[in-house]
Amino acid sequence: MNNVPAQNPLATPMMLSRPPCQPVRPAIEGRPARQRAECGDLPFLIKRDASWLYRGSPIGRKEMVCLFASVLTRAEDGSFWLETPAERGRIEVEDAPFLAVELNWSGSGRQQKLSFRTNVDAVITAGPDHPIRVAHDLLTCEPTPYIRVRPGAGRFDIEARIGRAVYYELVALGVVEQVFGRQMLGVWSGGRFFPLGEMPAER
Repeated sequence: MNNVPAQNPLATPMMLSRPPCQPVRPAIEGRPARQRAECGDLPFLIKRDASWLYRGSPIGRKEMVCLFASVLTRAEDGSFWLETPAERGRIEVEDAPFLAVELNWSGSGRQQKLSFRTNVDAVITAGPDHPIRVAHDLLTCEPTPYIRVRPGAGRFDIEARIGRAVYYELVALGVVEQVFGRQMLGVWSGGRFFPLGEMPAER
């Protein structure tokens, strides 16, 4: 597998293995187990802007990115893996693996629905299964919003970072609600309120 050219990371049944893949999963109850090859660290990087690199070179074909994205999983420890029934390998992700690049909405108030399109053209509607959260930088307090794309194996989700322009659209749709006694600016979607930030205290 090590002689696969960098331009064609799909030339193997899965994703290329740098170290030799080792079969895992023992037999169960006397019947042969399906062997999955453990490939260790793969030379893939998803950058903060959600672009994919293979051996330091961008993967330019969107079809390839979408295919890899479809087999992306997240382990209980928060690490990211490309995983098929035959093979799996760990990859590096700088932030979230996806980017929400477009927002569409319908309805208003508690009946409002917010749908996000990601960089791989998945459409996700915010709600109980796809919550929006906002993280804040510890030093600058700058907000960074995310939406859950799908759950991981543990408490860490697979998320899309909401792009800055889309975040500004969310803020423009924001309404003020009381959350645990605090005045919060946020948005409704799928019958749930998602806080974006606390309103400043009146003087």
